[in-house]
Amino acid sequence: MKSNKHVTEVPTALITALESSTDMSIEEIAPYDPGLTPHERSTIPRMGEKTFAFVEKAYDYAKSNPTLCPSFLDMNAFEADYADAHNLWNLRNKAKQFYEIINDIVALSGSEAYQSSLLFYHAVKMAVTQGVPGAKAIYDELRKRFPHVTHKPDPGPVPNTDKAFEDE
Repeated sequence: MKSNKHVTEVPTALITALESSTDMSIEEIAPYDPGLTPHERSTIPRMGEKTFAFVEKAYDYAKSNPTLCPSFLDMNAFEADYADAHNLWNLRNKAKQFYEIINDIVALSGSEAYQSSLLFYHAVKMAVTQGVPGAKAIYDELRKRFPHVTHKPDPGPVPNTDKAFEDE
């Protein structure tokens, strides 16, 4: 096994505090959730960094040149959309960074815990072959994770039971 890169446990108190603050944040932002469907999420135009700059310029020009705005453009809605897109941009980036850190810790610690589990499992398996007391019960419990695939013998041709295709 390669050296273990994840050696420092994240303190339980920190995890609890992060969960609590995340729960609180979700509760506070939830009333503003537009509730997009998966289809809506995948089909709406997206605002990236380049588009962000375009939106910012267009918004500034629309505010300073109201005579150029078409009558069907709802400036109040545009202002609300722009404000949230602008103000939540950095928060979204921080949330993505937070997610990536958590995801990396879970991926690495999970991988290393699984590798350590496999090492232990194989050691117990070897202990069973050596007749070490208590090893068989542990091995039997752990091997449930690796069920054996049993191949049933081929029974031969299946008899035709459909009366519609029988010769009369």
